[in-house]
Amino acid sequence: MDKLKQLETYASVATRGSLTAAAKAEGVAPAIIGRRLDALEARLGVKLMVRTTRRITLTHEGSAFLEDCHRLLTDLANAEASVSAGGVKASGHLRITAPAGFGRRHVAPLVPHFRELHPEVTISLNLSDRVVDVAGEGYDCAVRVGDLPDSSLVSVRLAENRRLCVATPRYLQHHGKPQTPADLVRFDCLTLSSDASQTRGWAFAMPGEAGETTITHLRPGGPLDCTDGQVLHEWCLAGYGIAWRSTWEVEADIAAGRLVSVLDDFAAPPNGIFALFPQRKHLALRVRLWIDFLKHEYARPEFWKN
Repeated sequence: MDKLKQLETYASVATRGSLTAAAKAEGVAPAIIGRRLDALEARLGVKLMVRTTRRITLTHEGSAFLEDCHRLLTDLANAEASVSAGGVKASGHLRITAPAGFGRRHVAPLVPHFRELHPEVTISLNLSDRVVDVAGEGYDCAVRVGDLPDSSLVSVRLAENRRLCVATPRYLQHHGKPQTPADLVRFDCLTLSSDASQTRGWAFAMPGEAGETTITHLRPGGPLDCTDGQVLHEWCLAGYGIAWRSTWEVEADIAAGRLVSVLDDFAAPPNGIFALFPQRKHLALRVRLWIDFLKHEYARPEFWKN
């Protein structure tokens, strides 16, 4: 039992980043947590983490050992759950990351509902537009939108995502509708600034020779640009021009009649919305259930229209 408690304590401190946080979660004094870690390192004969008053840093051996601890604790939890009277029961701490805009709208509202289903799971949600190092920063799962770079991470496709050109009915009434992507030069296009991540411009499926379709990228201009996609969305809703936005962002506006899509015949093929997680032989039950929960919610057409 002492050995198991040492492993649980080590995993808790490494995940939460401090002795104080781990002690608070367990309801014991930080000194008790410290003594368990000292005993574990003494028993193994190796330094697992470097502790200072400000932060905890895992050693190389500590990082490798943490992965084994997570696997062992997950296997134990799953084994207990499989024979418990209440059936499968997830527990532990779940660390999730997602892009800021998408995460605010389509991940954050689901987190409390997931925890209602699994009350013994605690959850940390990180919203950031930088590309988070999922494995290196200790995240269990990342939600990503768009094409995925080559990676050692495992990906699960959760839903489809498409980019559309949209504008308000009033704007189109006053300015007309573009008939081809080339017509966009005559319209006010709301674009991401050149220092934002959308470097290739707007993508369109164009008919090529012999009937095949090719993807063409255009960089339309306009009087307004911004580094923030949410701002472009708000400008578009205010009637300042045409924007190229994702269906996850504008589908509810289209359903409500606030926006109208144009150039649909030239829309590029959809990309995906993915869940990514580190390559592990045994995926924690809480992570598996979270991914299944997202797939179920995103599969409902009405989810995207709210």
